[in-house]
Amino acid sequence: MTFRDATADDLPQIVRLLADDPLGATRETPGNEIPDAYFTAFTAIEKDPNNTVIVAEVAGEIAGTLQLTFIPGLTYTGSERAQIEGVRVAASQRGRGLGQDMINWAIDRARARGCRVVQLTTDRQRPDAVRFYQKIGFRPSHMGMKYHLT
Repeated sequence: MTFRDATADDLPQIVRLLADDPLGATRETPGNEIPDAYFTAFTAIEKDPNNTVIVAEVAGEIAGTLQLTFIPGLTYTGSERAQIEGVRVAASQRGRGLGQDMINWAIDRARARGCRVVQLTTDRQRPDAVRFYQKIGFRPSHMGMKYHLT
């Protein structure tokens, strides 16, 4: 398994990963011709030094992805925090430790950058994901809230 920065050419595979669960299937648009909005978002992420999308490859195939964002803040004495988003592992690779390796990679990057906190959210409708993150050491210390704009 290897980790690398994602490229725009990876977007169709990344979007397929994002759509490969009951919740993602309702909000993503996978396919060979994905909407331009994905490319616009990826370009913005790629240009931002505080953002990265990585892919994990197994035998040359994309098997997982996540987005890591560094957020400057005034709390924790002006320390940065790392936000992990969009974590997905291909169904064929689940249960093999890839997800934990990806999260450990992100935590190591955050630690090397001097972050004081690594945070993420997961939907309560994903109980397996909640258990997974708690097993790694994440704790439900806050209540996350979202306000969806239409």
